[in-house]
Amino acid sequence: MSTHLARRILVAVAAASVAVALSGCGASAGSAATGVWGDPGAARTPSLELHEDRSLSGTDGCNRLVSTWKMSGDRIEFGPLASTLMACEGVDTWLGSATAATIDGSTMTLTDQGGKKIGTLERQPTSSPS
Repeated sequence: MSTHLARRILVAVAAASVAVALSGCGASAGSAATGVWGDPGAARTPSLELHEDRSLSGTDGCNRLVSTWKMSGDRIEFGPLASTLMACEGVDTWLGSATAATIDGSTMTLTDQGGKKIGTLERQPTSSPS
């Protein structure tokens, strides 16, 4: 094997290793966000579920919400939230104006387009298989 070919193989292996390492970092950052936030079983309360495929679903306590999400550093950015348009008296639908969030432990803090904190959701425990 020539020295030139050996160097090319070494560079290719190194590049592949870096790509694998970086993709693992992204997956772990996203994994910290995936799951259920808020209590979807509680009536008239907001909740979100961030799925591994970067889609999200949930409720603002009245309307169903769907969108996408992505990690940007330590911040979660939401795509435009699509919502049903039901009228529910006495329900604060603040979650529908969320554009981003951060996570500290088991608390997700959500912000609006201006960066103002609009609310928090607590992570729900994951259920273990029976």
